[in-house]
Amino acid sequence: MQSYKLPHFPVCVHAALYTNVSDSDSLRKRLIAASTAEGLDGERERDAVNFSFIEARLITSVNHLRTAVYQAVLAEAQGALRTKTVHSEIIWALNPTNNISEAMRRYGVSDASTSLVVVRVAGPELSPEVIERDMDATVKGTKASFTELQDLTDWAAVKKYHKLGSDVAVREAKGDLERERIVVDDIVVSSVAMKSVMG
Repeated sequence: MQSYKLPHFPVCVHAALYTNVSDSDSLRKRLIAASTAEGLDGERERDAVNFSFIEARLITSVNHLRTAVYQAVLAEAQGALRTKTVHSEIIWALNPTNNISEAMRRYGVSDASTSLVVVRVAGPELSPEVIERDMDATVKGTKASFTELQDLTDWAAVKKYHKLGSDVAVREAKGDLERERIVVDDIVVSSVAMKSVMG
């Protein structure tokens, strides 16, 4: 798990990559049930799954992930969240359109997810050890290093969702896989960074 502070914000970000995830269908159902559960039990369940569960195959780099996290934390600090929580805002920030349902469907956990990035934005009162323990208790999978992230990326899906098939820079890089991936990552990161000002 990686933990880092964002300058000028009183929060810490904790992120872990899980591969070989075997419980994505039950995890998705648990998230849906927690969002509508009432009373004290509902509060406890929402707290237990108070993470951003992100489809890892659509993340092009750690910079891509961190840009989305920063945009979500900034929106929360400014009182400008478009979704209910900072964790769902991260998923919304990753999607190239403003459609929240589409963002959750594409970038959130699905029944078919086999690799997930799990993110928790929290204050200093929660230690990294407690957060990591809670992540491990919530996701059944193998924790992996973020150096493996780009090997998991479905570049064709990323290009499709961002409509990059006819992009000049991507076409010019065709045939040079490494260069093409760098170009796609640059475009995707810029898209996330600009989303809040583009409307």
